[in-house]
Amino acid sequence: MSDLDGFHPQAFTRADPEPDALFYASPRFVEHLDAGAIAAVTQLYRTVLPEGGTVLDLMSSWISHLPPEMDFERVIGHGMNQEELDANERLDERFVRDLNLAPSLPLADRSLDAALCCAAVQYLTAPVGVFREVKRMLRPGAPFVITFSDRFFPTKAVALWQALDDADRLKLLDVLLKRAGFDLIETGSVLPPPDDPAWRDPIHAVVARVSAEPDQVSDRDRPAP
Repeated sequence: MSDLDGFHPQAFTRADPEPDALFYASPRFVEHLDAGAIAAVTQLYRTVLPEGGTVLDLMSSWISHLPPEMDFERVIGHGMNQEELDANERLDERFVRDLNLAPSLPLADRSLDAALCCAAVQYLTAPVGVFREVKRMLRPGAPFVITFSDRFFPTKAVALWQALDDADRLKLLDVLLKRAGFDLIETGSVLPPPDDPAWRDPIHAVVARVSAEPDQVSDRDRPAP
């Protein structure tokens, strides 16, 4: 079975077929979520990220929404614009790579304690391949946290994403993550209160993990005798 078996052949195409490098050539120093949504993402990170660990911020930009009080051994940022990544003060390392040209990442197997993808998953044309790469790099039990709202660039978000509502987008991610090999998947949503003028963007989240099999546990992960 192919990664996208059963999906329409045009499901992961975009209205703008030009290379993403052209679209992201100029930096966008804007917030892609409103203040309330950013606070909700940051709070989720507080509950699931391991302090002191190595974290990959996938498809990042000039801001990562990480809790300011949390310290990490290393935060690695991937994105499409070097200027945006250079402006992100939470990143210890950064690199540019177009995952829609080649869904591969230059990081070692089981080298990450968490991976994040905020407000960007809708732009992946080969999501299962990217998710499989994330799985390869995560240590057993480490979280892959995907968050999204109802905002996106309509010319760059894939066709299927735009055709679905938010509930079905969560179901889509569940299917794609399972095809990539994740077997522990939680979903949830946080909706803005009606009387908060600073919060209009809903936040939907998926936290995916791979359970540790006995022969997958490395010496680093084994409990002390």
